[in-house]
Amino acid sequence: MSGVPLLGAVNRALLALAGLVLLAAGISVLTASWPFGGPNAPLLRRRWHLEGGWWWVVFAALALCVLLALWWLTAQLRRSRLAALAVDTGDGGFAVLRGRALESAVAAEVSALDGVARCRVALRGRRGAPTLRVALELEPHAVPADALAALAGPVLTHARTSAGLPALPTEARLKITPHPAQRVA
Repeated sequence: MSGVPLLGAVNRALLALAGLVLLAAGISVLTASWPFGGPNAPLLRRRWHLEGGWWWVVFAALALCVLLALWWLTAQLRRSRLAALAVDTGDGGFAVLRGRALESAVAAEVSALDGVARCRVALRGRRGAPTLRVALELEPHAVPADALAALAGPVLTHARTSAGLPALPTEARLKITPHPAQRVA
């Protein structure tokens, strides 16, 4: 499981490198520094003879593509999980609580509940306003209301007090594990 973030970082780095290469090639072709003609004959003017008013549509579409690519790149570089929280120690100082540690503690408590088959927890948001996303996979015999009440009660209360947070908004997604039909003989 620890290899997944590294793979994501490599993926992002390779995509950024490919984007930079393509951007450099595109600028080179449009400014005619590519061997398609001299400095007085840019590729677009030489090939399509940009006469008339349709040329602005081409450049607007290219600008839109560049803006969408930049938006996508910033979305890829943005972290989806909160790395750490600052916890007030009570003596005027702060301690750093790693986000993965809080996620693991909540997941361990939830997984110990009756009827929970599997649990995934993600700490998101900002340091000042963290939120939890909890995905519960319940066993077929489990009562969803009981699992949700146990999560909302002691588990989240313990997480809030441990992290020193006045509130910890939580989104819970419940899924029931399918089971094969039983045959009656």
